[in-house]
Amino acid sequence: MPVLALALGGFAPAPKTIAPTKTAAESPSRSASKPAPRAVGKATPTKATWTTANIAAFDQILADRARHGLDRVEFLPAPADGAPPVDDAARTKAALYYAGALAQGRVDPASLHQVYTLPRPKVDLTTGLSRALAKGDLVAWFDGLPPQDAEYKQLSDAYLAFSAKASTATPVQAIPSGVIRVGNRDARVATIVEQLAESGYLPSSTDPLAVAPVPTPFSPTATTPAAPMIYTQAMAEALKGLQTDYGIAADGVVGPETLKVLNLGAGDRARALAVGLERRRWLARTPPPTRIDVNTAAAQLRYYRDGTMIDQRKVIVGEPGRETPALSSPIYRLVANPTWTVPKSIQNGEMANVGEEYLTAHNMVVRDGWIVQQPGPSNALGMVKFDMANDQAIYLHDTSAPGLFDRSQRHLSHGCVRVEDALGFARILAEDEGVGEAWQTAQDSGETSFVPLPRRIPVRLLYHNVYVDDAGKVAFRTDPYGWNDPIAEQLGFAKASAKRAEAQAIDIGP
Repeated sequence: MPVLALALGGFAPAPKTIAPTKTAAESPSRSASKPAPRAVGKATPTKATWTTANIAAFDQILADRARHGLDRVEFLPAPADGAPPVDDAARTKAALYYAGALAQGRVDPASLHQVYTLPRPKVDLTTGLSRALAKGDLVAWFDGLPPQDAEYKQLSDAYLAFSAKASTATPVQAIPSGVIRVGNRDARVATIVEQLAESGYLPSSTDPLAVAPVPTPFSPTATTPAAPMIYTQAMAEALKGLQTDYGIAADGVVGPETLKVLNLGAGDRARALAVGLERRRWLARTPPPTRIDVNTAAAQLRYYRDGTMIDQRKVIVGEPGRETPALSSPIYRLVANPTWTVPKSIQNGEMANVGEEYLTAHNMVVRDGWIVQQPGPSNALGMVKFDMANDQAIYLHDTSAPGLFDRSQRHLSHGCVRVEDALGFARILAEDEGVGEAWQTAQDSGETSFVPLPRRIPVRLLYHNVYVDDAGKVAFRTDPYGWNDPIAEQLGFAKASAKRAEAQAIDIGP
């Protein structure tokens, strides 16, 4: 059994949160979220509003739906041979259908997740469509429905680019399996270099670090296909960047998991981008200006203050099978020197056979049938807990094993979010909220102490495996929970096998 000193994250039960249809909760506290109602009013636009100009405008709007990754969804079926032309009622229905997909998303997340509490947009689509038809400004109205932020626009542009490439490029043969290490000469190296350069991990061929000791396809002097190339240390360093981003052990060795990512093509990336656009359409258009966003797919936290990102850091989130759910839940207080009450699922599972010696070694006592770990540096919650208002037992906290933040694959916890340098982050929040002195006093006491925040800080637990990074580039990560496939299929994409994170050394902490 792993020692408890490795415990690094908050506890949450482990429901199966993605499924074709909603399933029963695994515990009373995990009740499924109610589906958000479609924001469509009772009135229906009159037939007279579908003028020739409006019909032409709507046809063009639908023709342009690839901008939103919705080009594989049929909103207005073309009439079959010999069938009557599309009437106004069918066109109205299609317009509301497409407007709903832009305003709230094509897929209802409540049908996929047992727990989904992120607020969705509320829009009166029927009234809006009626007005747009009456004014003859359908294009402007539809353009205003999807997210208007720069990230959505950048992901949209990337989707169009990758889709175009996937439709015109000659399919690339998958790189055959087999391990490659620094110093090996292998015919596959040229293709690996090409993939790394195309993905932005390797500089251009004119960079001395990128030039191999034999002619390569990137060399301006190469006139024939390259002979087997030597896999160099420079290439291995570039590969480590890709491995880190995709949650693979960053050892620079070309192994089976790395090849899965290297074999992803433009079509795979277009698919991920379409899902990324869909997820953003689920979100309220104006997020709280002061908030904490945790991207569970990338295991990353960003702290925004008055609309500006002022801090970011690594986090550890739920392992596959114990996924960190998609929540909107505020932090309402800081807990200095917290205790950890071991959940019954762990007490009766991983810890079922521990004895007094184990409990004593890990600073634990039994109270009313519950195992409680006392405050201190070895506590599974570390030195600070960020209490959040939700009924899922999900919160942010410190850890007693900070070394795990050095891992590239950080989907390791039982569901909660473990924050890198949590004490430093708590100090930032406390000072920003005007309770810095109270927090320092609580921390120095050595006792479990509670410091309420003057105002709650919203936290959004998001799942974005495609996003814009700090360098302003579109970044791709794996789909560690396998949550993309059901969405992609409803967007018209074929089933695909994605690289999944494989948790290792999962401890028995929260």
